[in-house]
Amino acid sequence: MYIIVIGGGRLGYYLTRALLDEGHEVLLIEKSAPICQAITGEMGSVCLRGDGCETTTLASAGTGRADMLIAVTGDDEDNLVACQVAKYKFKVPRTIARIRNPKNETIFKKLGIDVTVSSTSIILEHIEHEVPSHPLMHLLTIREKGLEIVDVKIPPGSTNIGKTIKQLSLPAESILSLIIRQERKPTVPKADTILQAGDQVIAVTPPESEDALRSALIGD
Repeated sequence: MYIIVIGGGRLGYYLTRALLDEGHEVLLIEKSAPICQAITGEMGSVCLRGDGCETTTLASAGTGRADMLIAVTGDDEDNLVACQVAKYKFKVPRTIARIRNPKNETIFKKLGIDVTVSSTSIILEHIEHEVPSHPLMHLLTIREKGLEIVDVKIPPGSTNIGKTIKQLSLPAESILSLIIRQERKPTVPKADTILQAGDQVIAVTPPESEDALRSALIGD
C-alpha cells in the first residue's frame, strides 16, 4: 500500500516509521528542510520537502497512485486542505486528518474527509466513560455504513438491573453484540440474558439512535 503522510512532527515521524516497519511504501511530506534532512538521514529517501497543501507538491509525490493520505500537521486547516486536494484532485480512496480542535470534526466530515482523529475527543471519551452521567463511549465509526460501535456501561443505580434483554425497549436499528462482565468471558446477549450492574454492553447503532439506545439500556 502506498501511503502519503503530511507533517514531519513527532506524530508524523513515528507514524512513518511504524508504517515502514509494516512493509508499506511511505512518503512523508514536510515543509522544514532540517526536519526533512534528519528524517532522510535516519530512514532513507522517504521525505519530500514541500507544502502538502499544494497541488504541485502532491503531484510530485505521486499522489494519483496513493492508496491513502494521512495529514497530521499541527494545523487543522492545513490538514483539511491537504485531504481535500488529495481526495478531489487526485482521487485518493482514503483520507485521514488529525484534528486539534474537536469542534472542527463535524465540518471535516461534512467536507468529505473519511476519518478524523482527535486526541482531545479520545481522552474525553475515556474520562466521560468513568462518570456515571456519561455511560456511553464511542469505540468505532463505520462512516460508509452510517453506524457506530459503542460501549454502554450499566451503572449500579440503573432501573434495568435484573431485567432481561427482551424486556427492554431497544431501538429497532440497534443491535446488542456483546456483554462484558468482570472475571467472566464476554458473552453474546440473548433474549433471556439478564442485565447486571457494571455490565459493559457493546452495541452497533446508527448515530441518531444513540440517545434512545442509552436510555433503553440505562433506564430511568
